[in-house]
Amino acid sequence: MPEGTPVEIDLRLESVMEGVLVTGTARASAEGECVRCLEPVELELDVDFQEMFSYPDSDDRGRSKAAADDEAEADEDMIPLEDGMFDLEPVLRDAVVLALPMQPVCREDCAGLCSECGTNLNENPDHHHDAVDVRWAALQGLAGSLGTDEKDNMSGKASDGDVRSAAEKQEK
Repeated sequence: MPEGTPVEIDLRLESVMEGVLVTGTARASAEGECVRCLEPVELELDVDFQEMFSYPDSDDRGRSKAAADDEAEADEDMIPLEDGMFDLEPVLRDAVVLALPMQPVCREDCAGLCSECGTNLNENPDHHHDAVDVRWAALQGLAGSLGTDEKDNMSGKASDGDVRSAAEKQEK
C-alpha cells in the first residue's frame, strides 16, 4: 500500500473485564506486480480483525495484580492500554499483510513471460523457441551432410541389391 493511501475502518469497541475488545473491518487498496508478467496489479482488500487491549493493572481474569507478584510472566498476547489509549496501527498492519496474496496475478489465466527472452506471452501467445538439445547438435549437422542412400545404409536398412548379394553368398 503506498504511503498516504486512505484506509476505511469500521470499529466496534467493547468494554470487558480484562480491558477493551476491538473488533473491526478495514478496507483499502494495495498495489503490486503480477508475479507472472510483472504488470501492475491493484487489489481491493477487505480485512477483518480482532484484538484485546488489556488494562495494565489486571490479570487475564480481570483481577488486580499484586504489586509483589514478581514470578508472574508477562503475557505476550495481551497488549496493554496506555493512558486509556491503544495503538491500532500494528494490529491493522498485521491484518492487512496477512490478507495480501502470496503471489498476486493480474488475471487468473495470465501466461507470464517467456523464460528465454522475456517476451510477454499475454501479448504474443504464439511466441515460441525451437528447443535444441546441445548434446545432439553435432549429430544434427552430421545428418544434414549425409545423402539419402547413405542414411539408409547407416540406419541398418538394406537395399534390394544388398539382400540379393547376401542370399547368393549363403547359397555358396
